[in-house]
Amino acid sequence: MPNIRTLPLGDYQTNCYILWGRDSRRCCVIDPGFQPEAVAQTLKDLGLTLEAILLTHGHFDHVGGVKALAADTGCLVYLCPEDLSMPPIITDGPLYYTNPYGEGDRLHLAGLDICVLHTPGHTPGSVCLLTEDALFSGDTLFAGSCGRTDLPGGDWNTIRASLARLAALEGDFRVYPGHGNATSLAYERRYNPYMGA
Repeated sequence: MPNIRTLPLGDYQTNCYILWGRDSRRCCVIDPGFQPEAVAQTLKDLGLTLEAILLTHGHFDHVGGVKALAADTGCLVYLCPEDLSMPPIITDGPLYYTNPYGEGDRLHLAGLDICVLHTPGHTPGSVCLLTEDALFSGDTLFAGSCGRTDLPGGDWNTIRASLARLAALEGDFRVYPGHGNATSLAYERRYNPYMGA
């Protein structure tokens, strides 16, 4: 199990995650919404150095703190470039990133091996990030629900296919969504009405 610290940020209470390996003092930050100063202070309190920002998708409430954190630390910023097609009004202006990633990519960061799963539907470039027994699902999968598809780039049939793919993953994982409480994949397979085929 990686070390994980959860920070709900901003008016939308977007879950920002700080994660790092057991023996690492370098970390990744997933989806730093607004309030980059809160993220920076937490990193300082934990004695961690930011190696990379990993974005599950490009909506404004998930990327609001990216530029400030990247400017302060010089860290890498990963984004699935398919989200560059979304209008700036829902991405808080042009999306900033240094490295593209997508389906099947494997990253070794902060003492962790991280696998990228392309799970479009909420946005064209939505991804889930899998490391050890943790699945960071962005706004694709929530506890008991799933991401909305009525914004530009969203598609209901596509997110249903992505959810079916997550349901078909072997084993169980602790699920850390973009909003709300953590859950488990086994629980969502059984009780989430959107996880069925």
